[in-house]
Order: sequence, then C-alpha cells, then structure tokens
Amino acid sequence: MKKIVVLSGAGVSAESGISTFRDSDGLWENFNVEDVASIEGWYRNPELMINFYNERRRQLEHCQPNDAHKIIAELERQYEVVVVTQNIDNLHEKGGSTNIIHLHGELTKACSERGKTNVVDIGYRDIEFGEKAADGALLRPFIVWFGEDVPLLTAAAEQVRKADILIIIGTSLNVYPAAGLVYYAKDDAEIYVIDPKEVQPIQRKVTFIRQKATDGMRQLRAQLMKA
Repeated sequence: MKKIVVLSGAGVSAESGISTFRDSDGLWENFNVEDVASIEGWYRNPELMINFYNERRRQLEHCQPNDAHKIIAELERQYEVVVVTQNIDNLHEKGGSTNIIHLHGELTKACSERGKTNVVDIGYRDIEFGEKAADGALLRPFIVWFGEDVPLLTAAAEQVRKADILIIIGTSLNVYPAAGLVYYAKDDAEIYVIDPKEVQPIQRKVTFIRQKATDGMRQLRAQLMKA
C-alpha cells in the first residue's frame, strides 16, 4: 500500500469558516500576531492570550469539516495516510482522518505554562484566567507559539521521508520550520501543491493545482483514481 503524507495549513479550513492564521497585514482576527501567537505575547499579557483562544475555541465548536477534509480521510481506503497539519483546529479529526500530527498544538487541549506538560483535553470549554495546571502553574492553551520549539517536527519529517505521495494543501510554505518539511521527501516522491495563491518556490518537481482546497482535492482524487 502506498503512503500519502498530507501537509495542511490554514487554507484547508478556510472554507469551513475558520480565518487563516496570518494574512499579509500581519493580523489574525484583528489582533497583531505577535500579541496572540508568540511566547513573548504570553509573557506580556497572558489574560489576553487566554481570552483570544477561548474565542477561537467557541468558534471551532460550530465549524464542520469541508469536502477537502473528508476527501483526505477517504484516501485511507486505498492508501496509508498521515496528515501533518499546521492547524490547531480538529477538523481533520471531524472529517474522519485517523493519523494526524498537529505541529502547532491543539485548540481543544491545555497544558502547564512551565512547558507542554500536564496536557489535558478541555474540549470546547473556556480556560479561566488564573486556572492552574496539575503542577500548580498557570493553565495555558496547548499551542506552539512563535519563539517556541516544535516538538513533533522530527516525527513529521520522518513521515515525509517515507511518503510515496506528498500533498501540500492550504499552506504558503512561509512559516518555518514546518515549511522545510517538503525537502525531506524522497527523490521519486510525487508532490502535489493545492493552493489558489502563489506559494514559496519549491526546488523539486511539483504538480501545482491552483484551486481552493475543496476543488483541488476533488481534482486530485480523480487523478489518483486513474493511476
């Protein structure tokens, strides 16, 4: 059975109503990215950060997977599929995918501010400012912010290294170190990039599908079925 690795970014969830993480104006939901998505932002104003992610969690509860998520999950019928996502939502899970690596954390989890330890599933509930983790430190969103290590990067790279087919969908390949994962693909791997916008140049043989995520995955599914 061939192995597919999907590298997904914000564009795969945009059609489900989740705003993309960062646009060219450096804002996310009208907040400066540095204020709500960096470890320095946490040190400056943890209450703002907690409230921001509480709102994202409330929004996520009402979002549903789109056809791109569902088609990626359907590929498991014919392929071994691993999803490596930069997204903090759970729409790949809702869509039916069973093997997912969340590079940047998960919105429905919380952890200790002393490190990503004492991780707990909180579902869609709010984190109360001042709430404590099991170690007595502040409970914080289980998110990998700018300025923090990406603990699952090595595991993700290992999966990409084994892929026969690599699908890059909804990511501009601008955010490192995740953007560098494409270069772990073996020389004979088939690489597809699904995105209506221009992405960073890739120094590999790549098939571009310049469509939004849902249309692009429908097109790619048809191509794979003919193979």
